[in-house]
Amino acid sequence: MRTAEENRVTKETQVSVRLNLDGEGKSTVSTGIGFFDHMLTLFSKHALVDLVVEAKGDLEVDYHHTVEDVGLVLGKAVDTALGDRRGIRRYGFFELPMDEALCSAALDLGGRPFLVFLSPMKHAKIRDFEVKLLEEFFRAFSVEARMNLHLRQVYGDEAHHVCEGVFKAFARAFRAAVEPDPREKGLPSSKGAI
Repeated sequence: MRTAEENRVTKETQVSVRLNLDGEGKSTVSTGIGFFDHMLTLFSKHALVDLVVEAKGDLEVDYHHTVEDVGLVLGKAVDTALGDRRGIRRYGFFELPMDEALCSAALDLGGRPFLVFLSPMKHAKIRDFEVKLLEEFFRAFSVEARMNLHLRQVYGDEAHHVCEGVFKAFARAFRAAVEPDPREKGLPSSKGAI
């Protein structure tokens, strides 16, 4: 089983993540931020990973520290669970419709972190949650997971649908990339290392 447990404690946050890459999509998520909990639950379900996230942060200041630190810890858990990445498919991509919105995700678990997040709605708010924080989450996640990640809102005009579309597209692309490839006997890289 490809599992990991990671923690991070600072003066701003306390974050604990347990992850099983070969799970069934079961999750328990508690960050104190309802919309963010909803997005992480969607990730677990559509990536078919089992996920436990417990986070306490300085929400009286704003949501930034908590969202970013969950991204860091979740990314680290992914990196740990993947080990040397031997035998995985490595790449994943998915285009997902969510009502009027269409979102796409493409990723490479090849060890070099990078994020491209293209959304004209990233300055919108859903209740008191700033959509821009999702970019911060995915940046932190991609750095610690050592993942090249491209997320794009193709179109859509309802912020909740766009965010949900992005998370579900990411989850499905992630699921494909971490999946074992029965034909790959070693590392999925011509360099011999990831």
